[in-house]
Amino acid sequence: LTFVESGGGLVHSGGSLRLTCTTPGYPLNYYYIGWFRQVPGKEREGISCISASGDRTEYADSVLGRFTVSRDNDNHVVYLQMNNLKPDDSGIYYCAGGMIGRCGLESSGYRRWGQGTQVTVSP
Repeated sequence: LTFVESGGGLVHSGGSLRLTCTTPGYPLNYYYIGWFRQVPGKEREGISCISASGDRTEYADSVLGRFTVSRDNDNHVVYLQMNNLKPDDSGIYYCAGGMIGRCGLESSGYRRWGQGTQVTVSP
């Protein structure tokens, strides 16, 4: 089982990106999914999560109102829509999956991780 992120890139401040998380060849809908961000020299930060059914979401204060997490279980994909991006949003974004308990913003709740996708927001 491999988690694959895509959609990162370079964008100007105020711009938007949409990240996707998939598990090629394996159904995603058994997992709650978290999105995390890491900047060199800093701890990995939980950004958002969504329950397996999609009925519950959670956001870090730093992205609340700007980022939206959603999922399409029929097509086994999770999205992170990022609007009004700021330079501080730059980093490597990871999606991760968990099955025990409920989704949250602590990395300890996740067993499977993707390789990450780079997001760079220029001033």
